[in-house]
Amino acid sequence: MFSIKSPQNYCQLSGIRSQLGDYIAPLSHHIFIVSSPRAWQSVNPELEISLKAAGIHYAVAMLAAECTDEAIATLCEQVKNEGANLVLGIGGGRVLDAAKAVANLVDDLALVTMPTLAATCAAWSPISIIYNAQGGHIRSQPLHHMPDRVLVDSEVIARSDVRYLKAGIVDALAKWYEFQPYQQKDPDSLALDLKALMARQAVDVFKAFGAQAVKDNEQQRVTPALTKVIDACIALAGMANSIRDAQPTPGYAHAIHNRLTYQPELHDWLHGEKVGFSLLVQSHMQYPDGEPDAELLALLHQYGAPLTLAPLQGDRSATIQAIAREVKFSIASAERLPFEISPSALERALRATDAG
Repeated sequence: MFSIKSPQNYCQLSGIRSQLGDYIAPLSHHIFIVSSPRAWQSVNPELEISLKAAGIHYAVAMLAAECTDEAIATLCEQVKNEGANLVLGIGGGRVLDAAKAVANLVDDLALVTMPTLAATCAAWSPISIIYNAQGGHIRSQPLHHMPDRVLVDSEVIARSDVRYLKAGIVDALAKWYEFQPYQQKDPDSLALDLKALMARQAVDVFKAFGAQAVKDNEQQRVTPALTKVIDACIALAGMANSIRDAQPTPGYAHAIHNRLTYQPELHDWLHGEKVGFSLLVQSHMQYPDGEPDAELLALLHQYGAPLTLAPLQGDRSATIQAIAREVKFSIASAERLPFEISPSALERALRATDAG
C-alpha cells in the first residue's frame, strides 16, 4: 500500500496574478496572505487589483526571516485574530513552508500556494521544512493538509534572478539521484518505481530544455522551454516527493544538506546549491573508484552548483570531520542503499571534493 499526497489543482499561467481573485473567490472571501517584501512586490499591483475586484478581504503578513516554529506560531495567532478561512502563501520556499504549516495547525483553513521562484518544489511538497533562527535545519514536518490550489505565474518567475532557476533545477534532479539507488535493493516496489519515474522525467526535461530555459530566464521571456522547466521543478519534483509507502526513502544528499545549513560560511548558498554539492559528495560515495557519475557531474557544471566547500572558519580538516560525523541518517534507510553510509565514508567523499 502506498499514498500520494497532491494538491487538488495545479495551474501555471503567465500573468495569473491578475486573475487571482477568480481562483480564490470559490474558496474564500476572507484570506490571510503570508509573503515576503520582495515576493509581494513581484506580484503587485496586479494581484491586489484582482483580489479587490473579486471582493476578497485580505490581510498580509511578511515573513522577514526563517520558517521557524516561533514564526509559525505567530502566524497562526494572526490568522485566528483575523478570522480568515484561507491562507495564501506567496513567495519562495520558506514563505510557502510557513503558509503550509499554518494551514496544518489551524482548523478549517483552506490553503493556496503561489511560488514566485522555481527554486524548490515547496509549493507542492507534502512537508514543511522547519529551521532555527540562524537557518539551521531542525526537521521536515509532514503535512496532512495539501494545497487546494498551486498557482504558478511563469511571468513572475521569468523576471526572477536566473540563479534561483538553476538552483531549482539541481534540487529537482536530485530526486532521481537520491531515489534511484534504492531500486537496486528494492526492485519490486511500485511506489519507488513511480517516484523514480517522475524524477527521471524531470531529469529528461532538464537535459532537453534546461539550457534554453536558462537563456530565456536571463532574457525574462516566458517560452515553452521555460514553462516546461518550471513544471519539472515544481510539479514533477513535487509529485516524486509526494509518493510514500511503508518503507521511507529519504534522500541522502538532502541529509548532507541539512548538516551544511549549520555552517555560517554557506548561508549565502541557496537550498539547491547545497543540495547540488551534497549530490556530488553522495556520488563519490556511491561508486567504488570514487569517481562521480559523469551525467550528474555534467549537470552540476551546467547549472552552476558549487563543487567544493567554501573556505571554512578555523581548522578546515577538523570541520570536515565534524560535518561527516554529524550528518543524521537513519540506520534502516542506510541499509536500503547500495553503498556504504558511515562517517568515515562521508569524510573521504568530502575530502575528495577538495581534491577536485
